[in-house]
Amino acid sequence: MILQISKPARNWRVMGRGNNRVKRLTVVGMFFLGVNSVWADAIIPKPLHLMMALQQAMASLNYQGTLAILKNTKLDTLQYFHTVQKGVEQERLVSLNSPLREVIRDAETVSCLFKASQQVVVDHKPLRQSFLLDLPKNPAALSKYYVLIAEDDEQVALQTADVLFIKPLDQFRYARKLWIAKQTHLPLKIEVQDFTGETLEQLIFTDLQVVEQAKKVAVELKNKKVHHIHQFEDLGLEKLPLQLKHLPVGFEKRIFTRTHLHPSNKAVEQLLLTDGLSSVSVYLEKNPQNFHAGLQTSGAVNSLSRVLGDYSITVIGDVPAATVEFIAQGVSISAHID
Repeated sequence: MILQISKPARNWRVMGRGNNRVKRLTVVGMFFLGVNSVWADAIIPKPLHLMMALQQAMASLNYQGTLAILKNTKLDTLQYFHTVQKGVEQERLVSLNSPLREVIRDAETVSCLFKASQQVVVDHKPLRQSFLLDLPKNPAALSKYYVLIAEDDEQVALQTADVLFIKPLDQFRYARKLWIAKQTHLPLKIEVQDFTGETLEQLIFTDLQVVEQAKKVAVELKNKKVHHIHQFEDLGLEKLPLQLKHLPVGFEKRIFTRTHLHPSNKAVEQLLLTDGLSSVSVYLEKNPQNFHAGLQTSGAVNSLSRVLGDYSITVIGDVPAATVEFIAQGVSISAHID
């Protein structure tokens, strides 16, 4: 607190004596403001502090490193770059092993360049979802569905990390464990765990550093084979033709869109559900071809498909199999679909 008021105090000496009362009141006000800040730090639990610092750092810093992703017993190594300019983020992944590819996210647009074929696949997402970890705008809201636990510090990528365990309060969500760098508050390691504690997916930086300046990379489409997929149209939740009788507590309807699949241009409706950390999509398709009903699992992602008259329903998300089964069993069509 002394450091915060020392510089203004020196400047105040050039003011007239008649301002002494104003000076005293200002210093008193600043003192109590500092006390309130200390009280706030004491009231807000450490796990929530970690979540808030993580969210701020991920969105506002320029950083890059080498990223290893373990999924379905397959290890993939990539270079990761995060750039922010005037509040607009860009994420970039460059593979270090076959197949060689580069993936760039600019807001809701994700472009994937396959270097061997010089083909570019451009995907359009209705929400800005991080390649690393999605966090809610209000981290405190997670406490309704998860317990946030601060564990002992550990070392990751030669950096000291706070360890945060996010434990679900029911069987409809996965647990997550985050290793957050003490100095930068960036994620050094992320694990998705089932209810037994088994790791389903793991993401770890072997090195990660903050850079002062970083340039965005433009997606070059000239002289390349470009395929646009999932051009989406926001239909609005008020036009939702589905009823969901079984919805786990905390999962809210976020957005309802229509996409057109490449290359058939066939329309598919998508309803996105989220609790702020975990997300589930419900896809609705008319007269599906080569349709396979049943449950499928890939790492931490589960999906279940079933037939409803002339339509197919597919429920998919980074949630346990019990969650997609529970939601799918309660889906019905309540209105005509244009």
